[in-house]
Amino acid sequence: MDSKEQAADRELDITGETCPMTFVRTRLALDRMVAGQVLLVRLKGAEPLLNVPKTAAEQGHEILLTREDSPGVSLIYIRKH
Repeated sequence: MDSKEQAADRELDITGETCPMTFVRTRLALDRMVAGQVLLVRLKGAEPLLNVPKTAAEQGHEILLTREDSPGVSLIYIRKH
């Protein structure tokens, strides 16, 4: 694992979703996890990239890392509170 990689307990691909479903799917995935586990979210577009981590942080989850995976696609690592 290189320095840009983070271990994840679960992965969620929402590249085909649009807001507000991007966070609905993310929240459902987080609800199925236990505190301390890490969710890797793969998303596409500027609006989800802004809204998903913002909303997750507002709900008390920790944003560990956000990085570009490929043009237009980002990865967000979220630790469930």
